[in-house]
Amino acid sequence: MTDLPLDHVRTLLVAVDAGTFEAAARILHVTPSAVSQRIKALEQRTGRVLLVRSKPLRPTESGVAVVRFARQLAWLEDSARAELGLTGASGSGGGDNGDGSGGPGRGVPVQSLSIAVNSDSLSTWFPEVTARFSANAAVCFDLHREDQDYTDELLRAGLVMAAVSSSPKPVQGCVVRPLARMRYRAVATHGFVRRWLPDGVGATDLAAALSVAPVIIFNRKDDLQDGFLRGIGVAASGPRHYLPATDAYLYAVESGFGWGLIPDVQARQFGQVELVELAPERPVDVPLYWQQWKLAPALLSEVGEVAAEVAARRLG
Repeated sequence: MTDLPLDHVRTLLVAVDAGTFEAAARILHVTPSAVSQRIKALEQRTGRVLLVRSKPLRPTESGVAVVRFARQLAWLEDSARAELGLTGASGSGGGDNGDGSGGPGRGVPVQSLSIAVNSDSLSTWFPEVTARFSANAAVCFDLHREDQDYTDELLRAGLVMAAVSSSPKPVQGCVVRPLARMRYRAVATHGFVRRWLPDGVGATDLAAALSVAPVIIFNRKDDLQDGFLRGIGVAASGPRHYLPATDAYLYAVESGFGWGLIPDVQARQFGQVELVELAPERPVDVPLYWQQWKLAPALLSEVGEVAAEVAARRLG
């Protein structure tokens, strides 16, 4: 990697993060043509296609390695600037306005921390983690929302520096630590239960009832409800509603639109309607882990420590 033109490497990272050549050009204060030419030159140097010219732009498998290197390079440069007391970030991985101002805290060296977080955590306990750093003008958070089963893919691709993940297996070049378990319960309204489970909760034909009752699923990556159904011997669900927003999901369950799996922490924090637990003896526990680069800024490790403390308290 040492013989790669560093300005070309940075340009690839900015293009991937920005999504288009035009957006990258605005950030870098060059023309879109210049962005394209730098990336072409980088591809010629490596002998590999590094970027899929789609909207948004996507790195190829070879491009992922260069993007990961570029993001680590950006962090190293930002860390060096912070230690030297120089203003502004590198402009390579976020946290800089492109004018050397270093973001909102003008004159303060800024480090941008890109972290992937699952939606339920992001909507409940994780904001308390970021709030702990609200007085620190030297950090900017770049949070990516993704299913907990897929956040480590963003880490593997070099798109983020850390992730709240459901996988205990560390991504290559990363370390992992347990956070806590997020407990989900299958719930529905009293009216829903009267209609679809006329014999009541805990009836022997619960599996048969849920095989035809409407269910609410977050998105097509969400396997929680199907996993729960498999656990009680149901091969297929009834009508499926997809609602990819945490607040809308809870509202839909509370409205009797269908049954769904709600995390305890969300029910305590936002629940407005008394819900019936359909299978009290079968909660679904999703263990969460903090994964981050082995070579990581001290600030990122500090965020990981805070995440572990907050998760243990809020989810315990």
